[in-house]
Amino acid sequence: MTTSNKNLWPTWLNTFKFGLFLVVLLVLVALCAPLLTHYDPNIQNIADRLAPPSHEHLLGTDRFGRDLFARVLYGARPTLLLVSLVIIITVPIGLIIGICAGYFGGWTERILMRLTDIVMSLPSLVIALALVSILGPSLMNGALALAFTSWPSFARQARTETLALRRSDYLAAANMQGIHGWRLIIGHILPLCLPSAIVRAALNLGGIILSAAGLGFLGMGIQPPAAEWGSMVASGSRVIFDQWWVAAVPGFAILFASLAFNLLGDGLRDKMDPRHGK
Repeated sequence: MTTSNKNLWPTWLNTFKFGLFLVVLLVLVALCAPLLTHYDPNIQNIADRLAPPSHEHLLGTDRFGRDLFARVLYGARPTLLLVSLVIIITVPIGLIIGICAGYFGGWTERILMRLTDIVMSLPSLVIALALVSILGPSLMNGALALAFTSWPSFARQARTETLALRRSDYLAAANMQGIHGWRLIIGHILPLCLPSAIVRAALNLGGIILSAAGLGFLGMGIQPPAAEWGSMVASGSRVIFDQWWVAAVPGFAILFASLAFNLLGDGLRDKMDPRHGK
C-alpha cells in the first residue's frame, strides 16, 4: 500500500468524525437549551442592557438587556429547522426532475433542463428576498424561498448520473426482467442517485445557513422578539464599535454551524466519491 493510500483513510475519517461531532453538538445544544441556561431569551431587562461578558451573563447582553448566551442557544432551533425544511423540499424535487429528464430524454429533458437553467441563472438570495417580501417574513416562507433556488444543482447532478445509468448493463438486465417506467425509476435509479444527493445536501447546508442568516439580517426571516442569529447580528451591528460582543457572538454561531456542516460534507464526499481522493 502506498503512502498516499495510507493517508487517505485517516483524512476523510477524521474530517467526517469531527464534522459529525460538531453537528451532533449543535443539535444537542438546540434541543437542550432550557437545561443549559435559566434565562428566557425574550425577556427584556433594560437595567442590564449592553452589559459585557461576565459571570452573570457569560456572553453579555444585547440592546434590550436579553442574555446573549440564551439567545444564541435558542437561536439554533429556527436555524436548524429552516435548514431541515429546505433540504426536505429541495432534494426530492431536484432528484425527481433530474431523473425524469435523464431517463425519458427528448422534449421532457429539454423542458426540464431549460427550466433548471433558468432557475440556476437567477441570483438566489435576491430571488429569495423577493419571494419572502411577497409571501411575508416567516420560517416557512423563508424555507420555501430558499428551496426554490436550491434544487437545480440536485437536478443537474441526478440527470448526469441517470444518463450514465441508462446505458448500463444493470438497467438493461432490469428491463429484460420486465421492470420499466416508474417502477424502474423508483426501485433502481433513485437508490443509485441518492448517495451523491446526500453528499451534495451536506455540502450545501453551510451555504443555506448563510442564506438564512442573510434573510434574518435583512429582516426577512423569523420576526422579533424570537431569537434568530441573522437578526441578532443586524441588531448588534448598530453598536459594533462600542459593544462588539453583541454582533460577534451570533456571528460566531453562524460560523460554527457553517463549519460543522462543511466538514461533514467534505468527509462524506471523500468517503462516497473515490475519484476525489485520487
